[in-house]
Amino acid sequence: MARRDFDPESVKPDGRISAKGVLFDPDSAGPWRGFLAGEALGGQVTVLAYGNDTPGEGPRLHVHPYDQTFVVIAGRARFFVGDAVIEASAGEAVLGPAGVPHRFENLGPGRLQTIDIHHSPRWIQTDLD
Repeated sequence: MARRDFDPESVKPDGRISAKGVLFDPDSAGPWRGFLAGEALGGQVTVLAYGNDTPGEGPRLHVHPYDQTFVVIAGRARFFVGDAVIEASAGEAVLGPAGVPHRFENLGPGRLQTIDIHHSPRWIQTDLD
């Protein structure tokens, strides 16, 4: 099915050029494989790559002043977002709203890999534990 959600004539380019940056080194070790700030590309989102092989492990409880979208690339995760507990598997996405503390953990078995989209040109975070 073809999509036509808007009239292309209604959006004018703002003069930015296409850009490329390195998100992570595929051979790097550790759970935090890298991040790419939106401001490095002239964009409005920052992207992080996270993964671990140990059930029960994940980032500590923290909060951001902007929304964050988690995309589960591989494995299964349990997200704690405010009072909500959400289980997500590969192919699913979870929203962490601005100002709501959150964390997640690998449910196993095997590797959890996520792409974490920070709706900000910079990564801004306060750890709570």
